[in-house]
Amino acid sequence: MTTLITGASSGLGAEMARQFAALGHDLALCARRTDRLEELRAEILAAHPGRRIELAALDVTDDAAVFTVFDDLAERLGGIDRVIVNAGSGSGAALGTGKQHANRRTAMTNFVGALSQTEAALELFRAQGHGHLVMISSVSALRGMRKAMTTYAATKAGVAAIAEGVRSENIRGVDVSVIYPGYIRSEMNDHVEQKTKLMVDTETGVKAMVSAIEKRKHKAYVPTLPWLPVSMALKVLPLSVVRRMV
Repeated sequence: MTTLITGASSGLGAEMARQFAALGHDLALCARRTDRLEELRAEILAAHPGRRIELAALDVTDDAAVFTVFDDLAERLGGIDRVIVNAGSGSGAALGTGKQHANRRTAMTNFVGALSQTEAALELFRAQGHGHLVMISSVSALRGMRKAMTTYAATKAGVAAIAEGVRSENIRGVDVSVIYPGYIRSEMNDHVEQKTKLMVDTETGVKAMVSAIEKRKHKAYVPTLPWLPVSMALKVLPLSVVRRMV
């Protein structure tokens, strides 16, 4: 199995790379910070000398680069079996507070960038006749969120909609999964209070993500407890209650 992961230089992406390598996967790792990727590759190869790991610099907001990098990695590795659309930005601010640049950056990275990655992945999968597309969404996608989370939640809802649309197309040989992580500690949320309710450590949270991905689940809220029941509640509770929950 050859797995391509974007946003692999830190956080959930880096930990997914470690855990998939431990399962025997060869890896194609992309991120803007190639120095971090080099360090990650050295770490993984020290633990798993038999793995093949190819690296590429990639800014997912550069549409042309996404296609070029995906094609190049597929050529280097003899094909890509799975693409994990993971690269994301958590910057943002309440709308109308003069920080449109931060919200736009999040929208371009998380949604437009995800769209480009999906296009590039599906071109590869259609050509080779098989593949597994994995979209990393968020439980925040289930409802509109307030203040700094508004744009982020909207982009993650868009990511989930892309996944469902592709799945409904029923492309021959292509599986589609959308993963909704709950509160998992990562570099993106290091600024958040360490005692945030329901937060789990990176390794534990990513283990639940990897398990769902390996099972090729169409949809997974992870970790299942508490996020499956919480997700069900989020969908139906009044917004005034949701506001206090997340």
